[in-house]
Amino acid sequence: MQKATIQLETLTCPSCMQKIENGVKSLDGVDKKSIKVLFNSSKVRVEYDDEKVSIKDIEHVIDKLGYEVLKSQVKNI
Repeated sequence: MQKATIQLETLTCPSCMQKIENGVKSLDGVDKKSIKVLFNSSKVRVEYDDEKVSIKDIEHVIDKLGYEVLKSQVKNI
């Protein structure tokens, strides 16, 4: 398992949080209970099984929703 903190461009509304959360939850291998979208700091925290999904896959989903990923930090857990 991996734990990622993904820094996004500034989020402008609470509905952005819901869109991102639902998009990331749709990926197989993501721990759905671990997803936290932090509005004030424009970050996404998530745990995922790196044998089923990669950080690039998660970043791609967020990017496709129209939010720019600035950087990601990944740690083994």
